[in-house]
Amino acid sequence: MADGWAASARTCFPSPLAACLSGRQGLLALLRKLKSNPDKELRILLLGLDNSGKTTMLKYLASEDISHITPTQGFNIKSVQSAGFKLNVWDIGGQRKIRPYWKNYFDNTDLLIYVIDSSDKNRLEETGEELRELLEEEKLAGVPVMVALTGEGVQDGIEWVIKSCNSKGKKK
Repeated sequence: MADGWAASARTCFPSPLAACLSGRQGLLALLRKLKSNPDKELRILLLGLDNSGKTTMLKYLASEDISHITPTQGFNIKSVQSAGFKLNVWDIGGQRKIRPYWKNYFDNTDLLIYVIDSSDKNRLEETGEELRELLEEEKLAGVPVMVALTGEGVQDGIEWVIKSCNSKGKKK
């Protein structure tokens, strides 16, 4: 997974959405739009299934070595100073047994980044269900959500996200 995120973060994608999701610059542009006070510390919550690339993304944002990543048991927190922003990034484990505890981290969240391993085709339905549940959470109402795609099938993942979002809107 480390190689997939690093490669994605350095690659220029054909889609504006993919470019937005590809690394620190896209994240900082989004944060500038969110907050008019750049001195405020922003709390970012990284969620997604296990092995989706959350910890790799966290370490990448913190400019740390991403060559050795171990599964998160519980959570990791990093404070990152970048382009005048202080980011307090929370990486919460994505194992099935940990997911019920995600709600304990929703308070005071300024941005939710949901990470999807687009190369894990067998789990797209599962990750979509988890994302739908998060989007329905009252505590996250009004919190911007950024979907970050990792893995080799990023373009396929973008198409899946767009299709899923469109189909959800049609059900109502």
